Amino acid sequence: MPVLTEKTLEEILSYLEKSMDNVAKEAFKNLEFDEGFQGVENFLQNQFDIRLENLLLAKSSSIHHLESGMKNKVIQRKQRILEQISKKYKN
Repeated sequence: MPVLTEKTLEEILSYLEKSMDNVAKEAFKNLEFDEGFQGVENFLQNQFDIRLENLLLAKSSSIHHLESGMKNKVIQRKQRILEQISKKYKN
């Protein structure tokens, strides 16, 4: 597997951030989850992971092949994105 560059990872995470905002908008608009707000948050966490892995696979990579520093960056970005979404729609 080719090694991903920091720039490519940043592009993937930026795209993913926009994508997750759109998914959240639709999910909270419809809010058809039995578990309510928490159910939507769980759905969004799963969507982040699935979409990230698909984007990495498109670059012939995988989350399992990233360096630990890149994995940490992904984890921190995921938390930040989901916190921003949560704050935005909790009100």
